[in-house]
Amino acid sequence: MTEKKEMSDLQKQILGNAGHVKFFTQQEFDEAMAIAQAEIMTVAIETTKRAIFIERQACSDLVKELAAAEDEGETCTTLKNAAEAILNRIPSQRQ
Repeated sequence: MTEKKEMSDLQKQILGNAGHVKFFTQQEFDEAMAIAQAEIMTVAIETTKRAIFIERQACSDLVKELAAAEDEGETCTTLKNAAEAILNRIPSQRQ
């Protein structure tokens, strides 16, 4: 079990005056950490959404290529519709 030790006033004064260390209260640290974690999660979520959309777009392109290889007809139309459905799965992500 680790014990939390506070620095003495002398230690704080020596290190603080040297310009090397800025001290924060535990509450200030916790608040800053919560903000940082929220920002990291926001970036991670947006990056994941973008990656999923890029993958969806690649799948749609593949289906479109298959449709282009087919003769006009029911199969070709179905493949084209499938490609569009893949892209429209989450319409808000389309740009």
